[in-house]
Amino acid sequence: MLRMVTRRLLGRFVRFLTGWTVEGEKPDATHYVMIAAPHTSNWDLFYLLSLAWSKGVPVSWLGKHQIFRWPVAGILKALGGVPVRRDRRNDLVAQVAELFAERDELVVVVAPEGTRRRVEFWKSGFYRIAAAADVPIYFGYLDFAQRVGGFGNSIKPTGEVREDMDVIRDFYSDKLGKHPEWFGPVCLKEESPAVE
Repeated sequence: MLRMVTRRLLGRFVRFLTGWTVEGEKPDATHYVMIAAPHTSNWDLFYLLSLAWSKGVPVSWLGKHQIFRWPVAGILKALGGVPVRRDRRNDLVAQVAELFAERDELVVVVAPEGTRRRVEFWKSGFYRIAAAADVPIYFGYLDFAQRVGGFGNSIKPTGEVREDMDVIRDFYSDKLGKHPEWFGPVCLKEESPAVE
């Protein structure tokens, strides 16, 4: 992995070149899940990494195993990528929760939309991972309208999914992705009764 000093300098350099700013301070926690939303562009990971690195946050992100191929596999892993297989039935939540127990410091970034296109429901993996690992969820964001990103509020999953999601919904209500029309509702299928 790239050393943190190198990452921090690279992140600050990218911010300088692109004109993006960071809001919020680096979270105090050493273990947490960070939501990455809105996710509407191929550029999201680029900006997310540069903003997080510039603040000294060593993020890891989950990616489809298909993108981790030669010659880019080593680069993606150096950038914090962790390949996951979606085509096999396995307990990804338990595997990632176990990583939290094994490492002294771990920040797993999850884009709950799961794709850059509009979806009607977020995937609940971020919530289930945080609950299983007993770690907080921080609200990472990119707002392309303001050219700002950063670290927002945080919650610890309570098991009251709808109430927790109301807090998350409120936070992301004014965040605009690169393609705002592709940012669907902030809602999990697991919420009951259904969000109106």
